[in-house]
Amino acid sequence: MKRKYFFFDIDGTLTDDATHRIVPSAQEALRRLQEAGHFVAVASGRMHYKTKAFTDSVGIHNLVCGGGGCLVIDDQIIDQQYLENDKALEFLKHCDENGIGWLITPEDSDCVIIRDFRFLEQAGRRRELTTYLVDPKLDPASLPGIMKIYVAVPKGQEDRYPWLDLLGHLRMTDSYLVIQYDKKKEGILRMMEYMNADPADVVVFGDEKNDLVMFDPRWMSIAMGNAVPELKEKADYITAANTDDGILKACEHFGWI
Repeated sequence: MKRKYFFFDIDGTLTDDATHRIVPSAQEALRRLQEAGHFVAVASGRMHYKTKAFTDSVGIHNLVCGGGGCLVIDDQIIDQQYLENDKALEFLKHCDENGIGWLITPEDSDCVIIRDFRFLEQAGRRRELTTYLVDPKLDPASLPGIMKIYVAVPKGQEDRYPWLDLLGHLRMTDSYLVIQYDKKKEGILRMMEYMNADPADVVVFGDEKNDLVMFDPRWMSIAMGNAVPELKEKADYITAANTDDGILKACEHFGWI
């Protein structure tokens, strides 16, 4: 059997949204794919430290995480990309000029650095576990790199600030935007180049709009039965819902296991 390179989204694909745990049949599929000699990885927007907490629990050792910025093979980080530094610094300058609070994530952890309390006053605390480090003299240009920026722009006010498109942005909550590396497809391509493998042998599974970026005509893209319509329209194949054994059924359908 020809070796395939599988990249799975996590939430809503491998895991059940109701329990936030891996679907049992998906766990079985992962095990059988690896036993058959295939390359199995996740492709996630989560930072490495958060992705690893999940993949360690389900026996996956290869990651395209941080939105494609971080590549991990056999539990070893082989590449780590940051936001474009010049653009990130210009972005923060615009925030300051407009009185908008921000947080910076400089490393692979739950720590963020703040120079003042504007973000917390404007957007409140993040919903996720976060360690806030306060440095009134912080100069972002002195940091080795910036992985993420959280900016206190409420939902519906994005059009007021055209400079937001300097880096692109994601909205995870109504009170702030997340600026992060968001190139999962490029991450997959870098991973395949590192392994000297053919992108035509890639198979990706996803369910949400943020997975559109990794659905590419160069490889097979599979949408879960519970996927959003936009993803199903772009998919090469639509399997059953994740909680209806969709991953296992697709892998058996194509004879990968």
